[in-house]
Amino acid sequence: MPAPFTIRPALEADAVAILNCLADAFEPYRNSYTAEAFLDTVLSAETIKHRMKNMKIFVAEVQTSGAIIGTVACNLVSREEGHLRGMAVLSSYRGSEVAQHLLETAEAELRAQKCIRITLDTTEPLTRAINFYRRNGFRLSGRVTDFFGMPLYEYTKDLK
Repeated sequence: MPAPFTIRPALEADAVAILNCLADAFEPYRNSYTAEAFLDTVLSAETIKHRMKNMKIFVAEVQTSGAIIGTVACNLVSREEGHLRGMAVLSSYRGSEVAQHLLETAEAELRAQKCIRITLDTTEPLTRAINFYRRNGFRLSGRVTDFFGMPLYEYTKDLK
């Protein structure tokens, strides 16, 4: 059974742990991504600073040790639409409730900002994540964009 955890807003001091979480979660998919797409997904010391400045980031933290075991970012893209980005859970915590709690926290944050719709983008190799999002009410919007040479599929969820 996984250790008890809490979800809290990320602090600047969490940047390295967030990078480690992203790297761990996405490493199995490295060969399915273009090099540029992978770097944009796992971030760098510079790009994490940008994300922390421009998005609200949450982390899942083990209560006893303070270890960061998951993360998600969200922000407003318009007055009524929020966007999720960078959902990651350490591989050793897959199948636990960490991702569910992170998603619910981000959705609550966006609801509090009066969002009526949430979007997220994902890639075809992430079938486990796609199934998770579908179970949580996200549906394909039909919008597909280029993500550094890969198709990027938009999913949407109405919060009404």
